Amino acid sequence: MDNNNALPLVILAEQFAKLPGIGMKSAERLAYHVMQMSEGEVRDFADALMNAHQKVHTCAVCQNLTENRLCPICSDPRRDGSTVCVVESPKDISAFERTREYKGVYHVLHGLISPMDNVMPDQLKIKELLTRLDGSVEEVIMATNPTVEGEATAMYISKLIKPLGVKVTRLAFGLPVGGILEYADEVTLYKALENRNEI
Repeated sequence: MDNNNALPLVILAEQFAKLPGIGMKSAERLAYHVMQMSEGEVRDFADALMNAHQKVHTCAVCQNLTENRLCPICSDPRRDGSTVCVVESPKDISAFERTREYKGVYHVLHGLISPMDNVMPDQLKIKELLTRLDGSVEEVIMATNPTVEGEATAMYISKLIKPLGVKVTRLAFGLPVGGILEYADEVTLYKALENRNEI
């Protein structure tokens, strides 16, 4: 934003620009839009942000985001707890759930191993995953994105799990290399699940 704008408006745009996928031009548009909202709408927006931030936390089992102790998937007795699908982030779960084909449970890592970005294995929810492998889990599906970081993370975790006698599989490459699970269509995800391979 240029220097002709009011400082609070500039600060608001800078805050929007911190969000992923929001460049400075989009941030400016959002800031100007907020200025056109009524005071009640702005208060509702701010309350929704604070409410989500204060009440949403990670599930005690799978590390998905929830407002309860357990997320709806972990608390559903119809889900198959013998199969755990490991994903990078909570939004990846939504992508799989849209297929309506996967009946197992999930585990969210909250990131990928990336030494270049100073993200090491101990910063991810890997220890929590290993704790779940108490004998009831028969298969762990590595469903990280098919990127360098996704592959490295999948290989690292599979090396930790294999000695435990649990089958480790990887999604089949129906997904494009460098693609993002969140944007994959349901058929591609279903085929990738169906054709997964052991690693």
